[in-house]
Amino acid sequence: MGEVDLAQGGGKSGQERVRWLGYEILPHEQDVRAWLRRSLVTSNDVDDVIQESYCRLANLKAVEQIESPRAYFFQTARSVVLEQMRRARIVRIDAVTEIDALRIEWDEPSPERIAGGRKELERVMKIVATLPERSRRIFEMRRVLGLSQKEIARQLGVSENVVENEAARALKAVLAGLANADANVAPSSTGERRA
Repeated sequence: MGEVDLAQGGGKSGQERVRWLGYEILPHEQDVRAWLRRSLVTSNDVDDVIQESYCRLANLKAVEQIESPRAYFFQTARSVVLEQMRRARIVRIDAVTEIDALRIEWDEPSPERIAGGRKELERVMKIVATLPERSRRIFEMRRVLGLSQKEIARQLGVSENVVENEAARALKAVLAGLANADANVAPSSTGERRA
């Protein structure tokens, strides 16, 4: 497996790819490693599969279209394993059957995660509702609707700098509100768990 220069694209695009790999892919490496070990991949081969997966991900022409980096990482690792099996002269038939039958751990949330997510969304929406009107609108347009700063600035008739500053203030306010709420809840919930 050849090593890859993650910044090979040079300039900004290479740095963005490194950043994307660091934030969107790297946090899932341990889960992929654990999945590979359960998939009958030998310990020595796990490192090779991970390395080859990173090489492939680093060499993608674009990553913007990837909706679930976690699932994409699992799928890439699975493809590497299957290719290695196809190239091997002797492959245990049960290994091929088991790797094909394994369920890749997609981002399919459990009912508990869905319920928790709804509660978290309610908390965020209550905090967002307390923001000043312009900050609230910019936050919703940016974070909920996914509009670009340029589009928001055009729609609201303000500069992109204003949009950027208001979005940053709104995000800080939401994060501070969540942190304050967590700080107020943590001591009582910890006591309840101990009881």
